[in-house]
Amino acid sequence: MKIQDITNFLETIAPKGLQENYDNVGLLTGSAGWKCTGILTTLDATEAVVLEAVKNKCNLIVAHHPIIFGGLKKINGKNYVEKAVIAAIKNDIAIYAIHTNLDNVLEGVNGKIADKLGLINCEILLPRQNTLKKLETYVPIAHLQKVREAIFEAGGGHVGNYSDCSFTSTGEGTFKGAEGTHPFIGTAGKLHTEAESKIEVIFPVWMEEAIVKALLEAHPYEEVAYQLININNVNKQIGSGVIGELAVAISETEFLNKLHKVFNINVIRHTPLKNKLVKKIALCGGAGSFLIDKALQEGADFYITGDVKYHEFFDANDQLVIADIGHYESEQYTIELLFDILSEKFPTFAVQKSVVITNPVNYFVAAESPNGA
Repeated sequence: MKIQDITNFLETIAPKGLQENYDNVGLLTGSAGWKCTGILTTLDATEAVVLEAVKNKCNLIVAHHPIIFGGLKKINGKNYVEKAVIAAIKNDIAIYAIHTNLDNVLEGVNGKIADKLGLINCEILLPRQNTLKKLETYVPIAHLQKVREAIFEAGGGHVGNYSDCSFTSTGEGTFKGAEGTHPFIGTAGKLHTEAESKIEVIFPVWMEEAIVKALLEAHPYEEVAYQLININNVNKQIGSGVIGELAVAISETEFLNKLHKVFNINVIRHTPLKNKLVKKIALCGGAGSFLIDKALQEGADFYITGDVKYHEFFDANDQLVIADIGHYESEQYTIELLFDILSEKFPTFAVQKSVVITNPVNYFVAAESPNGA
């Protein structure tokens, strides 16, 4: 199995087109054509993780965070990024990053957090717009099924939990080929009228190349008439954060204890408790303070995330509890998520979870208070 076989599969789960514009997902080191000897899943592809991959005979690391965010002008080992890249290159280790594209799908990072908390009725907290296009094309009625199936096979026609979605209408098409053309129907130089079907299909913007390629290969005409239309509809399957519900409402203290247990954390920074039952939970793994307002709008009782700044805690507006459980802590189960995804797809292949703790943040808990009390 080649590395490209694995990364191509991952991109069906979290297409690279879903990454944020500041991100750097995809294959960062190594060659897609290499034969894969094993996969190691991790949150961060640090030097220690690279050496772990070497020890475990895994030449592909699938990491959530890209070790390379911007351009590297020099690679001489002066920081943790350069050290990791040098180790990967010296040992022929491919590093693949699957970051904000995995954040932006319902069954991705945030869906995993929601699952760990036992949330039900989960939805994207901030769905995206402008992620869809519509293809309109015209085909002889006899070839309708062949062309439509080719578009579906390429990924078109998915609307929510439904597949093979399209609309077809029938009309009359006309065309006249110039000298030197070889029309599939009719004669060059003569006006031809043909009963045709118009096919309309929705598809994600990142699939445009594959959709058009499938259309052109399946269509019988020498020149294929089609148009692509941008759609501004909200795509409820794509976007930031997740919101869901606990099966049974519990007290705020019980929920904080649940966070402590599920994420194995002793420190939770949070806003004042509201002394009410907790039912509706919004969350975003990593740095998610940009979604506080959205959590408020959706009536969440708790908003769970990491990297909240001092002044951002005030944005709770005394309406919900913001709980900062830490960046690493909130995303730690991404390692398990990637392991499960890959193990299910490649059950006979060597997939391992990194045991290196890459969290750079430590917490000091004093044995006694500063005043000796």
